[in-house]
Amino acid sequence: EAHKGKKKKKEKEKCLVDCGMRKSVAIDKQLKSGTRVTVNIQKLTKKEKKPHKGVVVAPSTPRVKVGSYWGYTVRHADSLGAVFTECSYKGGYDLTIGTSERGRSVDEVESIPHFKHVLVVFGGVRGLEHSLERDRVLGGEVEEVSLLFHLYLNTCPQQGSRTIRTEEAVPITLSALRPHIKKAGLLI
Repeated sequence: EAHKGKKKKKEKEKCLVDCGMRKSVAIDKQLKSGTRVTVNIQKLTKKEKKPHKGVVVAPSTPRVKVGSYWGYTVRHADSLGAVFTECSYKGGYDLTIGTSERGRSVDEVESIPHFKHVLVVFGGVRGLEHSLERDRVLGGEVEEVSLLFHLYLNTCPQQGSRTIRTEEAVPITLSALRPHIKKAGLLI
């Protein structure tokens, strides 16, 4: 069983990880305190004072080995252009979604194309339009920000406030996209 956890302080040269269980998990690597890791629990110990045992695995292991959803990844890009050029996937993203209150309502979307790697882009307080204006490369080449994306969506239509913070927009957007992803057969 895999768990996400953060490293706790060293105890007798063991690296203990808090995986959200009653007891810590002793892992096979020494890590800097606060490091986020994915742990495969190898042995649950019954003794009160002994930690469980586990090994650090790649974050993709739960998804690849058992098909479990294991969250999304977030990365910061220094410019809107860097969002696309600094992609870590060979071949890039096969589906890109920009989010904006000026986008097409997610409620109007009938289907989304099949994808292997999707990128969902959130703008700052002033939106993706401002990000495009400030981009030294794209700002001179692209007139309309929506042209950068396969889908340019308002994932919170009738939001009732001028702005939505990114930490609010992420779960709202993922929830709004879920039925479309499921309909495309990409969720079990």
